Amino acid sequence: MDAAAGYSLRARDWSFTPGEETTWSFDVVGPGGRPRSYRVQHERELHLIVVRDDLSTFSHLHPQRGQNGTWTVQLSLPVAGSYTAFVDVAPDDAEAMTLRFPLTADGEVLEVTAFAPSKIATPDDYRVELFGDVVAGDSSHVEFRVTQDGEDVEPQPYLGAAGHLVAIRVGDLDYLHVHPMDASRAGSIPFMMHAPSPGLYRLFLQFLHEGAVRTADFTIEAVQPSSHH
Repeated sequence: MDAAAGYSLRARDWSFTPGEETTWSFDVVGPGGRPRSYRVQHERELHLIVVRDDLSTFSHLHPQRGQNGTWTVQLSLPVAGSYTAFVDVAPDDAEAMTLRFPLTADGEVLEVTAFAPSKIATPDDYRVELFGDVVAGDSSHVEFRVTQDGEDVEPQPYLGAAGHLVAIRVGDLDYLHVHPMDASRAGSIPFMMHAPSPGLYRLFLQFLHEGAVRTADFTIEAVQPSSHH
């Protein structure tokens, strides 16, 4: 369990049946017990991101906080394997932080996915293209453009921005800090991201259009500054 400034996640359950929706409860615990309150980030007090450790699956959930401070959510781990839950949260007395908790879906693990770099995703009948290069150790500007049947699509605001992006490094699951930017043109979803070191990263972009949230996933390589032109 990663602890950020003395904070950690605590949960009694970490083992699940693949594909079965389960009510999962957990606590955010700091030096003084459960925080009394949280600062809102991207329109929510807490964001729960759950990935299989090979980064082949992704879900982004918004648990409910009970009166006793315990968080509860309906969680499904789609296939057998090891998973990591990331909690993005900003307790009232601490910096914003990302806490991790290991989960497992029991059963025979069929395969671990290896990803090749890919800058185009086609969720449903959309085409999403990623523009920009990511340089390790520096702030990098990336932009996504969404089209449908060749026409630009302008996403609706989602969590206070044009879209929501999660970036996680393949292998050690380093979780990146990503900041939405103001769009300069219709159909553009820009972000500033910081990749601390070279390697492959999986990017999960969520955007809202016609009342539904779509997820587009990409694989990019963060390059050494010297090899960047």
